[in-house]
Amino acid sequence: MVKEYGIFVDGEWTESSRNEFFDTLNPATGEVLARFAKGTGRDVDIAVKSAASGYRIWKEIPAPMRGEVLLRAALNLEKHKNELGELVTKEMGKVLSEGKGEVQEAIDFFKYMAGEGRRMFGETTPSELPDKFNMTVRLPKGPVGMITPWNFPVSIPSWKMGAALIAGCSVVLKPATDTPLCAARFIEIVNEAGFPPGVINMVAGSGTEVGTPLINHPLIRAISFTGGVATGREVYTEGAKRLIQVHLELGGKNPVIVMDDANLDLVTEGVLFGAFGTSGQRCTATSRLIVQEGVFGRLMEKLTGRVEKLKVGNPINDGVDMGPVINRKAKDSIMGYVEIGKKEGGRVLTGGNSIEGGKYSKGNFIQPTMIETKHGSRISTEEIFGPVLSVIRVRNFEEAVEVANGVQYGLSSAIYTRDINRAFRAIGLLESGITYVNAPTIGAEIHLPFGGVKNTGTGGREAGSAAIEEFTELKSVFVDYSDRLQKAQIDTESRLKERTLEAEKLR
Repeated sequence: MVKEYGIFVDGEWTESSRNEFFDTLNPATGEVLARFAKGTGRDVDIAVKSAASGYRIWKEIPAPMRGEVLLRAALNLEKHKNELGELVTKEMGKVLSEGKGEVQEAIDFFKYMAGEGRRMFGETTPSELPDKFNMTVRLPKGPVGMITPWNFPVSIPSWKMGAALIAGCSVVLKPATDTPLCAARFIEIVNEAGFPPGVINMVAGSGTEVGTPLINHPLIRAISFTGGVATGREVYTEGAKRLIQVHLELGGKNPVIVMDDANLDLVTEGVLFGAFGTSGQRCTATSRLIVQEGVFGRLMEKLTGRVEKLKVGNPINDGVDMGPVINRKAKDSIMGYVEIGKKEGGRVLTGGNSIEGGKYSKGNFIQPTMIETKHGSRISTEEIFGPVLSVIRVRNFEEAVEVANGVQYGLSSAIYTRDINRAFRAIGLLESGITYVNAPTIGAEIHLPFGGVKNTGTGGREAGSAAIEEFTELKSVFVDYSDRLQKAQIDTESRLKERTLEAEKLR
């Protein structure tokens, strides 16, 4: 029997307002994993009102006590790490080590955010008036909506929810329709930590029938979205109509620059993981390899040899290096880009085909692919979101940086070099929110801000202490204990004389 899910409100699963369902599938086998109700605007309204009720309780709990609940949630996730990691592998398609690693990231972030409950810092500043105290405090925004993608079905919801919950917000989560089961199990495990009913809510369904009503609901005070640029623009536009904050984490076309003095063995290991981990389905995936011409031939020989040895298959099995892509539509799109690359004059260095038949017949499998191309081609500038690496040859450091910056995105970047001066120049010159030196473009740590520039996103950063800014409002507080009316910015010279006389009397 395949389990059916409705909507999660008031701390429990309940029936949807419409008795229609969609299946979530294993992308490696085609197996139906669960069935979810197709959420409606009515379901969203129920969930948001539940969140509003939960918010009234949760915001009154002191932040350090909220942190204790988040810590219990982290410990619950630890108990279920293997179960949830395997579910990520089955529903999303990344290899088992990556599935468990994603759950570990959620554990780590909830632990980190638990500590932020005692570091909800404001500022104190001197007043321009005597006997007056000035400070800022952080207050939660209110019920917030979260729209999350399928490629990190546990860690991305954890980044958003962890920061929102410690800030005192309640949440309504709309997960991707490709991976709702991961999200469902995640919120069940987290909710068992003791959150008041209504603090955590979830409605699955399409962007039109769930996402848009969530953005437009009058009780939602902020939207946090991770996904593609085109959808992000629509989310941003809808949110702007209501003058609410919209945080966007969008696409990437992340470059790895390889200089002539680089450790090529290290580069090879890094690019294998950066380009083909998660089958290239990461916003931080290494999608462009920019190589100085002096080492181009040697690096291609090393790298293509290793890529051709990667084992593609069911990611739940031992020894598999790369699993499927998420669905048939994604597979067709990726293979379409391979054909575009060929028509643009690109040279396929390895791969370039889908994998069909036999044990692969029910899954969405593609060969890990490398294509040498010119900067400015579509495959070198557009996000493919699959295991396709564009390789570009350059003459020198200056050209490498120009090529790296010559796209609409700016999420992650990397440079391999032994020259410390060149490395620090790259840190300053590369247009991205994240830069790695002698490491691939993926592997962010949860205690540092995550996000990008240009069309990669807007509205702040996720992860790190900066994550709280997305879900809080700053309030300025002035406490006047002079016991008289004082007027700022009026007759400064007279006030200075007055204060001087008062000080002299005290002497």
